[in-house]
Amino acid sequence: MDLDGKRIILGVTGGIAAYKAVYLLRLLIKEGAEVQVIMTPAAREFVGPVTFSALSGSTVLSDFFSSEGGDWNSHVKMGISADLMLVAPVTATTLGKMANGVADNLLVTTYLSARCPVVVAPAMDMDMYRHPSTQRNLEILKGYGNLVMEPGQGELASGLEGPGRMKEPEEILNYIRQIKSEPSKKKLLNKQVLVTAGPTHENIDPVRFIGNHSSGKMGFAIAEAFAAEGAKVHLVTGPVSLETHAKGVKVIRVTSAAQMFEHCSKVMEQMDVAVFNAAVSDYTPVSASGKKVKRGEGLWSIQLKPTKDIAAEMGKIKLAGQVLVGFALETDNEEEHARLKLEKKNLDLVVLNSMQDQGAGFGTDTNRVTMIDRMGNIDKYELKPKTQVASDLVQRVLKMLDDA
Repeated sequence: MDLDGKRIILGVTGGIAAYKAVYLLRLLIKEGAEVQVIMTPAAREFVGPVTFSALSGSTVLSDFFSSEGGDWNSHVKMGISADLMLVAPVTATTLGKMANGVADNLLVTTYLSARCPVVVAPAMDMDMYRHPSTQRNLEILKGYGNLVMEPGQGELASGLEGPGRMKEPEEILNYIRQIKSEPSKKKLLNKQVLVTAGPTHENIDPVRFIGNHSSGKMGFAIAEAFAAEGAKVHLVTGPVSLETHAKGVKVIRVTSAAQMFEHCSKVMEQMDVAVFNAAVSDYTPVSASGKKVKRGEGLWSIQLKPTKDIAAEMGKIKLAGQVLVGFALETDNEEEHARLKLEKKNLDLVVLNSMQDQGAGFGTDTNRVTMIDRMGNIDKYELKPKTQVASDLVQRVLKMLDDA
């Protein structure tokens, strides 16, 4: 979304992260947006409304009626006229009210009247965020079509370490830039896209497996980015805790490399684009025990056999016009190894990650990638949120489809 001239409602709720909303407001104003700030009464206890008013150039609203003259602050008018509503930070209390329609303040009544995209950025303590009621309310909001920026990990106001930190203002800005304000111009409308994500687990016995640290975040972001352009996405994911409610994404959950290969093989012929992002195990036990193997005194050896290389096998049956994208996570001689994968697996584009780059790789919310195509073109990108990396990848694939 180009923010120049856009009407944005910035909702601020009563949490310690309210101070970050000041920096976020400043960024939105610099982008040319017209911002109306609505604060809950509790938010005013953390940051004074004068600060927001000075930056936005308009009166901050908190009550249904203005203190001067008693004029009605029309939530209906604001909700209908806004191009975007952003609630950052959103506390557990306001999440619950939004999810369940508890319209007891101006912010929630405006939310209920909004016809525009709504983005929420949760901020709360770790245990509050993890509580089943909070997770349920987040799922309800996603089901309404609202966009949720999952909080980051780190030190919290309580002194605990864990999830709950509101995304940084720069990350939020990058995220909302990706929101499409004109969905009728989606460039991948009805295109079929296959995306693999997450790890695979290769069972040793009923309680142990061979796996890796992949969280699935990059693959899910890619699936959602393709869906945002109108594609019908088949997201085949290994065991991860992530969910997506993005319209156009069909999630197929598998466990092993063999199961992932089986599903990819079934649908590959129908695909226009395939992105192999999953961290598939290279080996699997020759045989898995049906019972838990008990601890012994001596060494325990497990015989392994190679799994099928899904990207390479799909490359063998690639049809004319299909675009295949692979990922390469390397620790040394990165570009050389990435080029070898590109040729060996019959890919059109390889996205290179280096384990040497801080902030990239498994489990992070950010990534730094290099994209290399069959023509030898190399594009190196700075460290970005994975949602932005996914958007960059979609734009690169669109260009390849246009040039085909």
